[in-house]
Amino acid sequence: MVKAMKTRWLVLFSCPLLLYNSLTMADTELKFATQEFAPFSYTIGSRISGPVVEIIKKVCDINKFKCSFKVLPWSRATRYVEVGLMNGLFVIGWSQERAQWLYFSPALVRTEYGVFVQKDNPLNYHKASDLKDYTVGVYGPSNTANALEALKRQNNQIKIDMNPHDEFPFKKLSVGRVDAVYSNKDAGLALIYKLGLNNIRYAGRDKTLDYHIGFSKRLTPKPVVDQFNRTLATLYQAGYIQGHLPNTP
Repeated sequence: MVKAMKTRWLVLFSCPLLLYNSLTMADTELKFATQEFAPFSYTIGSRISGPVVEIIKKVCDINKFKCSFKVLPWSRATRYVEVGLMNGLFVIGWSQERAQWLYFSPALVRTEYGVFVQKDNPLNYHKASDLKDYTVGVYGPSNTANALEALKRQNNQIKIDMNPHDEFPFKKLSVGRVDAVYSNKDAGLALIYKLGLNNIRYAGRDKTLDYHIGFSKRLTPKPVVDQFNRTLATLYQAGYIQGHLPNTP
């Protein structure tokens, strides 16, 4: 898998540049939507920051694209891009359903979904049956929640506690209102730090996944996406992507 992803980066890097004139490049405007999703994207005061934001800004600067960013609730962000009100969405996992309305960048970062528990819980998570009779908190609707639903199909003795904000499951776990939380590992660790919750630990991985930038097929011309992705490949070849995101495939 890692070799295949690196090969994809190299193929993109080796493709000839599109015959876009400088005026067209300068006139290209890309509007990106994201959510509060540390450590990948987050706000400091009113300013959006994070490693994926910096990578996108670098690509935009190189191509003289006029790029802007808006932090939204995830459901609204995805809807805006799906209907063509905004161009890009990040970070996002690939799925067949999403590929119907999104063009995807190469994978930017490899991460994982897994289980968090209170520190006094001896659980070392390996499989769905480990969560028998557990009430598991999760943020959703989301791909994360979909992954937990898939676990429940393997073990219907899991009870899912869906939450509309990503902080709620961890707050509930801290005070014992749920038995575990199913979350992206990196995002979960960032939330635990942000909330100052010192009684929660990571109990184990469920699945590995890659995160991408997605582009609205309805709004964004494919040649612009191709140019954006070739510039990403150039930055990957130069080591810039890996410097910002150490877990790049």
